Amino acid sequence: MRCVRLALFALLVLVPALSSADEDHHHETTSPEKLGTVHFWITAKSSVQRDFNRAVALLHSFEYEQAEKAFTSIVRADPKLGMGYWGIAMCNYHPIWGPTTNVELERGRLAAAKAARLKARTDRERAYIAAIGAYYKGTSQVDFPARNAAFEQAMERFHEHYPEDMEGTVFYALSILGTAPTTDKTYSKQKKAADLLNSVLSKAPDHPGVAHYLIHSLDYPELAVLALPAARAYSKIAPSAPHAQHMPSHIFTRLGYWEESIQSNLASAEASRELMARTNPGSTYFEELHAMDYLEYAYLQLGQEDKAKGVVDAMAAVSKVNQPTLSAAYAFAASPARYALERRQWAEAKMLTVSPRWFPWSQFPGAEAVTHFARGIGAARSGDVEAAKTELASLDALHEKLVGVKERYSWADQVEVQRLAVQGWIAHAEKRDDEAQRELRSAADLEDSIDKHPVTPGAVIPAREQLADLLGELGRYADAATEYETVLKSAPGRKSSARGL
Repeated sequence: MRCVRLALFALLVLVPALSSADEDHHHETTSPEKLGTVHFWITAKSSVQRDFNRAVALLHSFEYEQAEKAFTSIVRADPKLGMGYWGIAMCNYHPIWGPTTNVELERGRLAAAKAARLKARTDRERAYIAAIGAYYKGTSQVDFPARNAAFEQAMERFHEHYPEDMEGTVFYALSILGTAPTTDKTYSKQKKAADLLNSVLSKAPDHPGVAHYLIHSLDYPELAVLALPAARAYSKIAPSAPHAQHMPSHIFTRLGYWEESIQSNLASAEASRELMARTNPGSTYFEELHAMDYLEYAYLQLGQEDKAKGVVDAMAAVSKVNQPTLSAAYAFAASPARYALERRQWAEAKMLTVSPRWFPWSQFPGAEAVTHFARGIGAARSGDVEAAKTELASLDALHEKLVGVKERYSWADQVEVQRLAVQGWIAHAEKRDDEAQRELRSAADLEDSIDKHPVTPGAVIPAREQLADLLGELGRYADAATEYETVLKSAPGRKSSARGL
């Protein structure tokens, strides 16, 4: 523990260097865009090297689609460059977001195989190619956690062999975050990743991956304050990346800095619209939807319900997304559910529908469950027990789909939290209040044990807050206060819990 405290102290001392990063720095590209400074040396002519640095900068900001286009252009210019295909393979691997789709898996596997067949120009480049090849090795039946572990192990070997390679250190830190369990409340792997990033920080204060991955490493209630310098710097390091504009709001949300979160997500939404206008007119960038969910959450915490409603209405008007991703699915489901439940408008929640209808919901059962959860809570709290039981059956079916799915975050557990909560409110509606308390307490304890997924700013309505609401309705005010206080420790400034307290 002493070592952990010293490491975090060192991180706290060195991270502020990000805040003073020269805002005029830019990566090596003729474009006026600003994506941060990347020096990823490969054996290639100078024009390819410049474009490669730009592509890696995009990759570090999770602008995967744009990065893949950039790497594809590179291999057209230099068809024998194995590291170009390495980049394409890396773009189809999303360690923080979740499992690779079948299409991405095949595309990435082909690129990794092509990279391996080409004669890599240095041992170091061969080691990079071997590392991403480890992720794609095996049939499609190999699960996401096993692939993540293979990549982490390969990057660990790379780091041991090339400890001074800054890009290798940064990607090694990312690989650790891809395997860090969300149930480990010591955050040992996250701290290890932060320590690695810290070792690079003083040498590369304008590096987009360092700032970005520090935020992910410390995106937890107990650690978030340590990421404030990185959060406030990242948007300035890479203002051309919509995700870089949004990402600081993860930390602002953790700390209850609502105005800063609002500005972060407004900037991200604007950058997203500008990107789509250039590259995919008529489509909404899934990153904009993700930012809008966080934006609505911040508006609601400030009691700005009209502005929150504007976000919900804007999202309902979306007719096309550039990619059907989990972040898009979750935003579509959570935004109207959050708006109704945060305001305790039970009848409104009961009437929600799984929408938009054109979206491929079958691919995202964890996101679809949010709507059935909101409908179930709304129905039970409105006294419509039969309707609540119908929604509970829908949650049961979605939970069954998710059980056994292996990924870093357990959506099955999250849906179980929702099932327990709906069961609790059904029990309360039927005047079985002892059972209602047991169900809601079980939901709260389970939810606390798994933390939240990065896709969401917070639970649509925290299970422990629901338990506190129930205890208050039963006249157990001291017990309710204890539960509200617990919520506020992990979600400072949360309006409903503060009001309940």
